[in-house]
Amino acid sequence: MPQKVISIRPQSRMPGTKAPRYDGSQLADTRGRPMRDLRISVTDRCNFRCTYCMPREVFDADYKFLPHEAILSFEEIARLAGIFIGLGVKKIRLTGGEPLLRKGLPDLVAMLAPLGADLTLTTNGSTLVKHAQALKDAGLDRLTVSLDSLDEATFRAMNDADFPVEKVLDGIAAAADSGFSPVKINMVVKRGVNDQQIVEAARHWRDSGHILRFIEFMDVGSTNGWRMDDVIPSAEVVRRISEAFPLEPVEANYAGEVAGRWRYKDGAGEIGVISSVTQAFCADCNRMRLSTEGSLYTCLFAQQGHDLKSLLRGGADDDAIRDSIAAVWRLRDDRYSELRTAETAKKPKVEMSYIGG
Repeated sequence: MPQKVISIRPQSRMPGTKAPRYDGSQLADTRGRPMRDLRISVTDRCNFRCTYCMPREVFDADYKFLPHEAILSFEEIARLAGIFIGLGVKKIRLTGGEPLLRKGLPDLVAMLAPLGADLTLTTNGSTLVKHAQALKDAGLDRLTVSLDSLDEATFRAMNDADFPVEKVLDGIAAAADSGFSPVKINMVVKRGVNDQQIVEAARHWRDSGHILRFIEFMDVGSTNGWRMDDVIPSAEVVRRISEAFPLEPVEANYAGEVAGRWRYKDGAGEIGVISSVTQAFCADCNRMRLSTEGSLYTCLFAQQGHDLKSLLRGGADDDAIRDSIAAVWRLRDDRYSELRTAETAKKPKVEMSYIGG
């Protein structure tokens, strides 16, 4: 079992005392990767205790989440988003924790929507019935729902909050009724836990108009007890489904898309597979992550953040903040998944609930 930790938030820093002035050229890191996607964690809180993300033995009743004054305000988030878009970001994803636990989230969506980026959100779906229409009306473009099993007992065990499948399915239906089409459904697959339900999940979502995506169990953070033996390779997922419902590969929608695309040969839609363990996509990774309290992380498996909040609240103008963001990206050389070993997987890393998936 993972050990209890006192703190999972690394000390933040920015490179140097003053970043070099951004010259307006195309922004690229040390491996030539552009910055295209920004993932914003709006809260570190969640009402689930999924064993692969926020295990209850760590995130228990005594765990200290961030106080409200420590997290970025909607106005601060919107200001930063505008600066990121000026640096070339085309897509913004709101994450958590569970983002719909952040009070008034549709108000933030309404602030971000006019900025022009593709605006998406990932949720566990637990309160989606209540929020779906407001999110759509506010300008949210797309929606992803995490749903690891359709089997009641398995789902309740994995979310460890005794939350029923039916309420998540109701949320997905409400999202579709509100105009989100397709809804993407993410299923983290762990050997011996829910892998026997891969084909049934594919069967359920075929012809639904939605897209089911299978995610390899990853060594995010330091508390989920990850072992390579628990990973079901995406190639095996595709093989199992194709034996029941023949599949064929589909070209990526854009460079750096994390999900490999496969469609049913009979025209019943498509699935996706996210293979960051067995088929690392570091070479095309174009994501920056903004944590709940305003630190930048250049990799999902990062050990160190870069503080932006002190600039925001210290009176820095937009140009200074832009220069600092550009400097962080240009120094980026992350390729954790390409280098992953049993030893590196054990090193302390920031928790996914803090910077978003």
